[in-house]
Amino acid sequence: QVQLIESGGGLVEPGGSLRLSCAASGQTDTSVYYTMGWFRQGPGKEREFVAAIRWGADVTYYADSVKGQFTISRDNAKSTKTVYLQMNSLKPEDTAVYFCAAGNIPYSPTSARHYNYWGQGTQVAVSS
Repeated sequence: QVQLIESGGGLVEPGGSLRLSCAASGQTDTSVYYTMGWFRQGPGKEREFVAAIRWGADVTYYADSVKGQFTISRDNAKSTKTVYLQMNSLKPEDTAVYFCAAGNIPYSPTSARHYNYWGQGTQVAVSS
């Protein structure tokens, strides 16, 4: 079993930055396809893909809406797998609950249904 704990959400003004963290504990996968990702769900919207990273290869994927604005990265030095989402130039439309997810995914990492484990989510609010 894998537990994912997100942190780093909060209230920020438009144009500001936040960094989200997600720490994975438990029996994390060591497969080459082990992937950790971020999804978000805004008010009245469906959950959408934001970014993902293939742990072993350090290959990243982004939704078109956040390319150049958000950066996903991982910390391989820690005993627990930790993934970060650096969010810059935040806009009100980035307001959402951000969820961390993980799974052994040999397919496209942009679909939520491929992920086995989910965190509880962390709220990001962008407002003046």
